[in-house]
Amino acid sequence: EALISEGRERPKGNLRVTTTVAFGSTWLASRIGSFIDLYPEVNITLLINDYELDLSMREADVAVRLTPPKQADLIQRLLKHIRFHLYASPRYVESRGIPKNISDLNEHRMVVYGESLNLPYEDVNWLLDLLQKNNAGQNQKIVRVNNVYGIFRAVQGGVGIAALPDYLAAEDPNLLRILPDIEGPPTPAFFVYPEELRNSKRIAVLRDFLIQEIAKTTF
Repeated sequence: EALISEGRERPKGNLRVTTTVAFGSTWLASRIGSFIDLYPEVNITLLINDYELDLSMREADVAVRLTPPKQADLIQRLLKHIRFHLYASPRYVESRGIPKNISDLNEHRMVVYGESLNLPYEDVNWLLDLLQKNNAGQNQKIVRVNNVYGIFRAVQGGVGIAALPDYLAAEDPNLLRILPDIEGPPTPAFFVYPEELRNSKRIAVLRDFLIQEIAKTTF
C-alpha cells in the first residue's frame, strides 16, 4: 500500500493497530466502535499480541505499547502511566479472608505472571519481587498464568490475589482492592508509529481519539 497521506480529505482507508492482549481485548476493543462511528471510512484491524510487531516492516501501522520503543525510526507519544494494585474477588475474600499486611499474603493464594519470552511490560511480576523483599514469599501457593487477561479472569473466578492494572480491574466493579496502600511500578503506555507515516491523517485522528478517551479513564 502506498504511504498513508489523505491531505485535506476526511481520513479513509485501512489502519492496522497492534497492542497487548489485555489492553487490546478490554479497554481498546470496547472503545474502538466510537472511533469507527466518528470516522466510518477508516477500516480498523486490531492485531492483539503480547509480542511486538515490527512497525518499520509494516507488520502494523500503529501500536499502543507498554514498553518504550527501541527502534530509532519510530515516533512515540506518551499516553499515560498505568497504575497497578492488588485485587481479589468477593468469592475469594469470603472463603480466605482479607490480608492485613504483606506478611499475611504468605497465607494466601497468589496469581502471578508465568514464564514467557514476550513479557507485556516491564516489572510484570513486581508482586513476587515485593514478597521476596519482605520475606513473605516462602510458603505461598502460587498460580502462574502467562497472560495478563488470563490473570484477570482467574481473579474473577476466585483463584487468588493478583497484581492487576487498574484499567483492567475496572472492567469488573465487583473486584476488591487488597492492601490499597501497596502500588506497583507505573507502566508507561506509548502511541507509536513509523516516521514515514508522520503525515497520516488516519493516525493523527486515532491518536487524538485515544488521548481523549484515556483522559476519561482512571489508570
